[in-house]
Amino acid sequence: MTRALIVIDVQESFRARPLWETISNPKIADQVDRLVRLARQAGDLVVWVLHSEPGSGDVFDPALGHVRLMEELQRQDGEPLLHKTSHNAFTTTNLQQLLTERGIRELTVCGIRTEQCVETTTRVAGDFGYLVTFVIDATATHPIPHPDAPADQSVAELLSDPRTLSAEEIVRRTEYALAGRFATIATVGELEAAAGPRA
Repeated sequence: MTRALIVIDVQESFRARPLWETISNPKIADQVDRLVRLARQAGDLVVWVLHSEPGSGDVFDPALGHVRLMEELQRQDGEPLLHKTSHNAFTTTNLQQLLTERGIRELTVCGIRTEQCVETTTRVAGDFGYLVTFVIDATATHPIPHPDAPADQSVAELLSDPRTLSAEEIVRRTEYALAGRFATIATVGELEAAAGPRA
């Protein structure tokens, strides 16, 4: 086993926010589940990562009960579950130690949000020398408001503001920024096809 699938922040916290209705990939759990099955069939390690903000009082506060895998996903015994408090999955967890102890050099990454925790983890992993595959259609994100937009704007206001960066633009920018620099970009279907009939 020299490869690992890192599933980042595919958690109920996001569904508990009004912004979920704007998510770029509402079926992300299905895409991630396909990757998980593919990894298990190949004998790769599956690592689950959840974002946690203890004491924040919002959907990322474990006390509220949303910091758990989306209900469609099932972790198996022996698959590590890490809780992070930073954007990337390395800084506030023992992920690097866990990967080093198992001799893992190749990572496949997926999760929420495309340009935030998933991209940041990918960049850090690339700097650490891992070969990274970024599975673009197994990530999801929301539109991003303009920096000058009011912090308390509604979803309707976000979507009607012409300065809002759309989720599609964000995903495309991330693909351009990572490809050939920090990662190889792939789709779930491409990885299934490469794995052959067993997938």
